[in-house]
Amino acid sequence: MKHILIACMLVCVMLSCKKESDTKTFYLAHTLPQGHPVHKGILEFKKALYKKSGGKIDVKIFPDGQLGSEREALELLQIGSVAITKVSAATLSNFVPEYHMFGIPYLFRNKQHQFDVLEGEIGKSILEKGSKFWLRGLCYYDAGSRSFYTSNKAIRTPEDLKGLKIRVMNNQMAINMVNALGGSATPMAYGELYTAIQQGVVDGAENNPPSFVSSNHYEVSKYYTLDQHSSVPDVLLIGTKYWNKLTPQEQTWVQDAANESAQAQKAFWNASVEASMAKAKSAGVEVIIPEKSLFQEQSKSVLEAFLKERPEMNEIVTKIKNK
Repeated sequence: MKHILIACMLVCVMLSCKKESDTKTFYLAHTLPQGHPVHKGILEFKKALYKKSGGKIDVKIFPDGQLGSEREALELLQIGSVAITKVSAATLSNFVPEYHMFGIPYLFRNKQHQFDVLEGEIGKSILEKGSKFWLRGLCYYDAGSRSFYTSNKAIRTPEDLKGLKIRVMNNQMAINMVNALGGSATPMAYGELYTAIQQGVVDGAENNPPSFVSSNHYEVSKYYTLDQHSSVPDVLLIGTKYWNKLTPQEQTWVQDAANESAQAQKAFWNASVEASMAKAKSAGVEVIIPEKSLFQEQSKSVLEAFLKERPEMNEIVTKIKNK
């Protein structure tokens, strides 16, 4: 894949952040399809930035992974070949350690608590911590809560996970969580998952409702258990190589446009969740509302192990829990 990445870099070097007449054009890469609620939020960012700047700053969007994976997009930001990207905080945690904590099971009490944290002092400080890695966070986008879905066995309590192979991202926090709940965590590429469930290679997986439906995994999974074990946000970032070249006024336009797009994206996300759940139910998927406290109690060891490994995170995790 290296030759593909190099080709992408060369294309981006020629294209990124060109200036035509009085307009700066920032190139923005992400991996999601154009119908996704996060892409719709990015379109709002583009529109708001163009309006606020009076047409002085435009954004050209490359969706669908046209310029590579999330990790590759972050690397392109670091070297200055792309100006802006959107990635999951889980991917970003490989570059900026503070983002690891968003994978802690049941870190947030509910959606209101989550965004009180993300849009408050704590969340803003984490966005800024990426700057030392040339990745300045602009805002968070809602990526919902991840829940379990399975092909042949309903999950109503953690006990039901025993013996089940559950696909997870190649992320240690996700692996530890599934194992703590009694399942067998199985890292696997997302593109292989539909066939893996269909053929019984794995018994299920975990994700948010829009992803569950857009991936067509609802076609091969009879049960969807809304335990909502983790709420890992998406993050809109700008490379510091571009941010530092902007005037204070231009930086204000970019930040304000990002903030506005984040609020618009929440509505897009909520509508997508509602539509996705309706589609899954109409296809015969049984939606289960479990007693979340059972899952929360059994997954406490994940937080304990995380803080033992990263004691420097204890203060900020405590602040989040107490907010």
